[in-house]
Amino acid sequence: MSSTQKLINHLVKGNAVTAKEITGKFGLANPSAAIRAIRLKGYAVYNNPVKLWDGTPSSKYRIGKPSRAMIAAAFRAK
Repeated sequence: MSSTQKLINHLVKGNAVTAKEITGKFGLANPSAAIRAIRLKGYAVYNNPVKLWDGTPSSKYRIGKPSRAMIAAAFRAK
C-alpha cells in the first residue's frame, strides 16, 4: 500500500493531521502535494487552522462532507 493510500485511510477514519505529521508518520516529503493528490481523487479535504500545544499556529487537514455550494462550483468548473 502506498504512503498516500495510508494517509487517505487515516483521514477517512476521521483523523486530522498536520503537515509535520504527514511528513513524519507517512514519509511524504511534500505534504501539500499529497493533499492535492488526495483532492484530485475526489476526497473533500479541509484545512482547519489550529494552535498547537505550545501556541504555534498551524493547520490540520481532515476529510469532510462537501457543501452543496462546493459541489455546484465543481460542476460549473467542468
